[in-house]
Amino acid sequence: MPVSSPQRRPVELPDSPTTWPPVRETDPGPRRPRRSLRPLPGFLRLGPGEREVVWLYLLTRIGIWATAGAVGWLFPADGEAREPASLLSPWQQWDWWFYLHIAQDGYFPGQAGPWTAGWDNREAFLPGFPLALRAVHTVVPDWAAAGALISFLSGGVAVLALARIARHHLADLETGRRAVAFLLLSPCAVFLAAGYTEALFLALALPAWLAAQRQNWPAAAVLACLACSVRVTGLFLAAALALHFVLTARSRAAWRSAPWLFLPALAPALYSWYLHTRTGDWMAWKHSQERGWYRDFHTPWDAWTNTWDAAFHHTHPTGYALMWQAELLAMVVGVVLLALLVRGRRWPEALYIGLTLWALGTSYWYTSIPRSTLLWWPLWIGLASWSLKRPRIRTAYLYVVAPLSTTVAITFLTGRWAG
Repeated sequence: MPVSSPQRRPVELPDSPTTWPPVRETDPGPRRPRRSLRPLPGFLRLGPGEREVVWLYLLTRIGIWATAGAVGWLFPADGEAREPASLLSPWQQWDWWFYLHIAQDGYFPGQAGPWTAGWDNREAFLPGFPLALRAVHTVVPDWAAAGALISFLSGGVAVLALARIARHHLADLETGRRAVAFLLLSPCAVFLAAGYTEALFLALALPAWLAAQRQNWPAAAVLACLACSVRVTGLFLAAALALHFVLTARSRAAWRSAPWLFLPALAPALYSWYLHTRTGDWMAWKHSQERGWYRDFHTPWDAWTNTWDAAFHHTHPTGYALMWQAELLAMVVGVVLLALLVRGRRWPEALYIGLTLWALGTSYWYTSIPRSTLLWWPLWIGLASWSLKRPRIRTAYLYVVAPLSTTVAITFLTGRWAG
């Protein structure tokens, strides 16, 4: 729903071999190396195994867009249509319209707001993605194409960062590749291609976590601040970064970077101030969540009971009931993941997952937990590591879990609720 720096460690891979200019026989003196022209930044320079990660990402993008094209032909809005809808039409669903209207008209167009009858509660959505959408729209005239481009580029950054986090943690190339594969084939992977916030958030949050692992706290803080402008989950990331800093800072020089850890709070503070100037309510974001999505506080057991009733007591259409069943399953997966992280003493990641589960598990009922699994990078790294020890895990995932990705994709692309 909305940096003096310590000495940086070397990049993972060495620069390309130095080239030596040819020297004529009459040239005196030793040969001097020549710098390569405009080398790529460290993050964009692909290391061993990362070309396969990019290739996998591109293949899955082709697959998901082919699915969207097929949906336009097979499931047109008008059953008698003789021409398919545009390739971008199936992507314009649900939350996309909030982001689009904010990018086009702002939060309070024509003095409308929560005091207006029929208000859409758009202030529940943080400004990061709409601002990016408006910026890209200046170059890409079609709004839907601009949103798709943001998610495409962001997803590429995210998968590279995920592979590097896995490699940094486990010192294994294959773990990184598998973590990316598990993410891209996960049931809710369609949202990484849609004009939604998941891909952009991961493109900021995962490099922030990678920077923290390398003790580059200014970069981690700036990226986390930007992530906080995209999703409220950024605050949970900031808390995990702060805990990681406390557990790893060993010298006075390291503690000089501590003030940077307050920077991520700037984004939500500025947004709350903006909403207050327009509505007089410092908590306008939270109140809009309560009005529009029943995200007022309930005990975890009440939230579980209400979701269970919606899933299994035949009080809602089957499509919604199935999605609430998926919400329950995702919550179970999250709790198991949290327990494993605590058992492994992975305290920062455990804090991130725990805060996420608390926020999502204390509403009237569960909403969007399956989508939130895309942001649980410890889950994908853990599954990858597990699959290396037990190869059948990968096989089971590919043949049982991955096909659900197509089911959820078709559900979303045809305008049905997909969490």
